[in-house]
Amino acid sequence: MNDLIIRFATKQDAGLIADLSRQTFYDTFADRNTKENMDKFMSEQFKRENLMEEVAAAGNFFIIAEANNETIGYARMRENKNPDGLGDVAAIEIARIYSIQRAIGKGVGSALMKRCIEIAKDYDRRVIWLGVWEKNFKAINFYERWGFKKFAEHDFILGNDVQTDWLMKKNLY
Repeated sequence: MNDLIIRFATKQDAGLIADLSRQTFYDTFADRNTKENMDKFMSEQFKRENLMEEVAAAGNFFIIAEANNETIGYARMRENKNPDGLGDVAAIEIARIYSIQRAIGKGVGSALMKRCIEIAKDYDRRVIWLGVWEKNFKAINFYERWGFKKFAEHDFILGNDVQTDWLMKKNLY
């Protein structure tokens, strides 16, 4: 997308990000999970109000992808305690990176990833890491193309379903 703009989100974008978060998460995972587990996750763990609060929370960075005056993707980075397997290295997490369905495969994810890596380097982080559902092969392939490697696993609870996320990292220096 030639007209793609990547910008930092502001507090005024909180509602937009919350709605986009819910839409993209549901679109990505609803067909591979039960309606009951998706509904429970969306109503308990992924509530709009909670997502809006994240935008202004300390240690969070949100970036937004826009094209033709429409928001088509976003990423959330956060300062977080390093998971087991990373040690004390200076690291930052990509907690979410999503684009709307019709923008997938059009460079939005790559533009967001490129900007996430630039931000990590701007903050003198040596490692950037993320978690991805072990069954999300499309995302895993995307991260591997960007040089991420699996280093650990952890549980992710979606509704009542305990799933396995791969933790993947990319060394920046």
